Amino acid sequence: MVHNIFKGLGIALITPFSDDGSVDYDSLSRLIDYQLSNGADFFCILATTGETPCLTSDEKIKIKNFVVSKVAGRVPILMGCGGNNTLAVVDELKNGDFSGVDGVLSVCPYYNKPSQEGLYQHFKAIAGATRLPVVLYNVPGRTGVNLKAETTVRLAVDCKNIVAIKEASGNLEQVDEIIKKKPDGFDVISGDDALTFPMISCGAVGVISVIGNALPKEFSKMIRLEFRGEYEGARKIHHRFTDLFSLLFVDGNPAGVKAMLHEMGMIKNVLRLPLVPTRISTLQRMSELMKELKI
Repeated sequence: MVHNIFKGLGIALITPFSDDGSVDYDSLSRLIDYQLSNGADFFCILATTGETPCLTSDEKIKIKNFVVSKVAGRVPILMGCGGNNTLAVVDELKNGDFSGVDGVLSVCPYYNKPSQEGLYQHFKAIAGATRLPVVLYNVPGRTGVNLKAETTVRLAVDCKNIVAIKEASGNLEQVDEIIKKKPDGFDVISGDDALTFPMISCGAVGVISVIGNALPKEFSKMIRLEFRGEYEGARKIHHRFTDLFSLLFVDGNPAGVKAMLHEMGMIKNVLRLPLVPTRISTLQRMSELMKELKI
């Protein structure tokens, strides 16, 4: 079985835009340097937080190549490759350029709401179309369907290159069930910043983080303390950021973290429709919290 290398603090990398709406590669370069210097263990690119549905095919290729060149092998890169048309995802995996990429993140099919058997067959086909490690992504709040623990474990047992799941169901009982029954070499990764502390305490091996874009040093410290069994110190960091976690998502993702990065002077506060920047009231409260936390 292929073993999972995506552990610790993973950054769900945003796509910064210039005022004219084009991709801001200068800001992206600075962000990657900042995150690598402050504890990032791997990058997750071209996924939800990167506003990938609103990027053109050419932009996706250019961003992938840019990040691969910038990271230069220093940490692993996980790239989003999923959808609700199985044949199209399989075709992309067989014919797309995945050079420099260390694994693919594949979301549960959205909108068409398949059964558990449909989900199993979908991901089995995806695993069979690539030699790269595959990380499943379960996020029922976005897809309308939950990949149940028994289906996850079945996939982990039957498909040797399915190495992990990014769990964002918000269901700690389900997370615990996967960890209890999973085969060796398969891991659970948190897909929810606010639940990372309890999930790691249950046995998750890290997080694909939104807040890590802005606060990698603090969030990676929490994870490392927890890995060492220093739960009290980790819990204090977790509780410091509780209010910030909710503000990050109240106006949609990545609107919250982009507002935070803008407040930090790192990017323009620009998103692509249908996403829009956070409300002024959210931005003001976020700014107040950041001052209180001395960020």
